[in-house]
Amino acid sequence: MEKLWFVRGGQIEYSFAHSLQLSLRDKVERENIPGFLLLMEHPPVFTLGKGASRNHLLVDESVLEKEGIKLYEVERGGDITYHGPGQIVGYPIINLNFWRKDVHLFLRSLEEAIIRFLRRFEVEAFRLPPYTGVWVRRETPQKIAAIGIAVKRWVTYHGFALNISTFLPHFSYIVPCGIIDKGVTSLEHVTGHFYSLEEREKMQEFLAQDLGEVLGFRVKEISKVDLILERGLSL
Repeated sequence: MEKLWFVRGGQIEYSFAHSLQLSLRDKVERENIPGFLLLMEHPPVFTLGKGASRNHLLVDESVLEKEGIKLYEVERGGDITYHGPGQIVGYPIINLNFWRKDVHLFLRSLEEAIIRFLRRFEVEAFRLPPYTGVWVRRETPQKIAAIGIAVKRWVTYHGFALNISTFLPHFSYIVPCGIIDKGVTSLEHVTGHFYSLEEREKMQEFLAQDLGEVLGFRVKEISKVDLILERGLSL
């Protein structure tokens, strides 16, 4: 079984995490290794994918500046989404040559891993075709995890954002993922429990295990220091 390197990154500025992804994506391709899984949180930020409409940002940039919310245009597919504290953001940088060269199946596998993770908390989550992502509450579906990836020469980057104890009012500033008639929720909102930073860090370990199981990789954790300070490290 191939090894997937897993890193819990803590809270990292989006711009740094983005540059780290690009560096690791190049490393995975150059050294032909299976890949990395980065799990972290970000200060408040909106990101616009390649298919995003600026009309789906419902406030002007002066509001974002006042509230300290940054805005980035990125390479992933999909529309506009939000990242912020209390959310687990996952960047699976996977060499599909070690898995399957099937991007659609990869997206479904990310969904499956998140569905399995939520099952640990007795939350029934599901897919809602034709939308990509993970949803709860079948009667009035609400998105709990957004997914948007990019693939370059069969190496994936970008990934998913899973709302745990996320500040949901920030989603009112956008049309999340460009979907007008569906809501957004969080694990806290569903279960009624606030999840501390310590709990969220433990959750990252569970989520890495679930993703490794779905993709068929053996997950091995390395420290953030090893990853950031020694990017040239031969793993």
